[in-house]
Amino acid sequence: MKINWEGVMPAVTTKFTEEGQLDLVMFEKNIEAQIEAGVNGIILGGTLGEASTLTKEEKEVLINNTLRIAAGKIPVIVNIAEQTTSEAITLAKRAEELGVNGLMLLPPMRYKATDYETVVYFQEIAKSTSLPIMIYNNPVDYKIEVTLDMFEELLKLDNIQAVKESTRDISNVTRIRNRFGNRLKVLCGVDTLALESIVAGADGWVAGLVVAYPAETVAIYKLVKAGRVEEALAIYRWFMPLLELDISPQLVQNIKLAEVATGLGTENVRAPRLPLQGAERERVLAIIDNAMKNRPILPAYKNI
Repeated sequence: MKINWEGVMPAVTTKFTEEGQLDLVMFEKNIEAQIEAGVNGIILGGTLGEASTLTKEEKEVLINNTLRIAAGKIPVIVNIAEQTTSEAITLAKRAEELGVNGLMLLPPMRYKATDYETVVYFQEIAKSTSLPIMIYNNPVDYKIEVTLDMFEELLKLDNIQAVKESTRDISNVTRIRNRFGNRLKVLCGVDTLALESIVAGADGWVAGLVVAYPAETVAIYKLVKAGRVEEALAIYRWFMPLLELDISPQLVQNIKLAEVATGLGTENVRAPRLPLQGAERERVLAIIDNAMKNRPILPAYKNI
């Protein structure tokens, strides 16, 4: 399946039972809700998916189940965030064998690589697979920035096609477009900057709160692309307190509480993460409760 690298792509959570095992029943319910809302792809094994806590076997289970649920309707993309280049290549090859449609690559983890090392890391993975690739550029959280000059080198490989743009600099969307035209697709990776990024020309949105509110997320994207910015902005303003839950070290716990509110998940996380406690838990629940009480009525966005 060809990936167009556009639209809304949820970075989905991994569902766990109270005993800490994969909760495939709730996982399937959530993926089905994403597809029904009109998302354009599913991304597995990101930060929100608690990838660092998953075994290789669990990752394969999630991949196989997502491919089954998606049934060729939308592409399935796997995040690569391994400790070594060799481990990253092994996972990339295995994902391709299993039938995954694309990859998202983080820079080297647990090591602040130089620009040269980072480029070589991405190149080696890209050369090991025929799958299309999106580079995750998040210098705020991962301390490594993929600069435009680095992308100049990376784009010599045809299967490096997109960037999850999370520099927090809206003007970077325009810089990328000016330098590379449509050769490098741009997907906003920061929920609180999504509408602005799409207006600036971003092709898509790798979203977090979408796992709890898929219809609202897709509606915003489609309305903006249709030029109906005022309608999108009304939904976005309602959404903003929720979207801010994504820019937190506890984004997984926050977003899982939102999934509970909409019936699309549980708050079970895998240690060392623990469910929110005390005043912080009450603060987050108050934000979610207020949003649920004022949830907007959406236009018929699927027909736009």
